[in-house]
Amino acid sequence: MPLSSIPPIQGVTGTGYLPAAEAPQSTNGVGFATSLTGAVDNLQQLQSTSNELAIQAVTGDLNDIHNATLASTRAAVTLELVAAVRNKGVDAFNEIMRMQA
Repeated sequence: MPLSSIPPIQGVTGTGYLPAAEAPQSTNGVGFATSLTGAVDNLQQLQSTSNELAIQAVTGDLNDIHNATLASTRAAVTLELVAAVRNKGVDAFNEIMRMQA
């Protein structure tokens, strides 16, 4: 039976997951690069805040040690996340290079 003899399905709409107006568009990686740059900038800000609060804690100028602990933990967790993303990116790059060989 040839495919041309099969009638089209009437009344079928999109899945609702991605509306037609919001379909993904090619950005040539600009969105990913922007997100990665923002993450690194955020990491630098968190580490700077953590360092300032640590200095205040050492000099006795800090009123609440919890703020310094939270800032330090946020900076450490963010650093681990950025390092994990970097490692996955390097792994993906290496895998692509192996496929081309």
